[in-house]
Amino acid sequence: MTKGYGLQDKVVIVTGGAAGIGRATAKRFAEEGARVSIWDMNAEAGAATLADLKQLDTPVMFQAVNVVDAEAVEKAVAEVVETWGHIDVLVNNAGITRDGQLVKFKEGVVTGTMSDANFDAVIGVNLRGVFVATRAVAPYMIKQGHGVILSASSVVAAFGNFGQTNYAATKAGLIAMTKTWARELGKYGIRVNAVAPGFIMTDMVAAMPEKVLEGMVAHTPVGRIGAPEDVANSYVWLASDQAAFIHGATLAVDGGIVLGT
Repeated sequence: MTKGYGLQDKVVIVTGGAAGIGRATAKRFAEEGARVSIWDMNAEAGAATLADLKQLDTPVMFQAVNVVDAEAVEKAVAEVVETWGHIDVLVNNAGITRDGQLVKFKEGVVTGTMSDANFDAVIGVNLRGVFVATRAVAPYMIKQGHGVILSASSVVAAFGNFGQTNYAATKAGLIAMTKTWARELGKYGIRVNAVAPGFIMTDMVAAMPEKVLEGMVAHTPVGRIGAPEDVANSYVWLASDQAAFIHGATLAVDGGIVLGT
């Protein structure tokens, strides 16, 4: 077990923790000896992740939670506190994509648009879900006088991305929320930061055509696509006392990507 960040017995919630970056993040905290609650709507993937983390000999649990459901979120937070007594870290990782152009136009005719349903779904999970989870956890952190809230933004928040009006809007919104909460919660000993990943080799990225992947690498100065562990390591560091004076910041974990070059 890798330990070195002072996170032994800390209580951590990772939303969207059953796959991809979330799973890697939950595992890294468990490797540090933290007690981890994995939130996800995919019970099968959650059970698999739970079984993997249990091998690390640290307390872990899986909770089937839809972050859009405020009642379910508040119940899950209460269960974590009842089980382990407090909450030290919230990682707002859960997110979805529903890509599509704002308007598709061909030969003078509108052939498609981004639907209201797809726009609302992404706003719901990626933005409202973070709001709901943070609102539920913050009172416990305020009462105990400390805590860390971390949220998953993206490089698209700064650069935009073709076909991602909804997704880019949520990731930009998370940066604004992070800065706002940093102002509001800092006086209670709660640090609030965001991480902005670039291209990360999740299952979704791995399924892309080889030519697209090559283009991603060409746009990334370090010459590779990121691994979920690259982001997970950033979360662990930001949650630790080694980052005690980092507050209201957005950490780019993108290999120095320069879009359009």
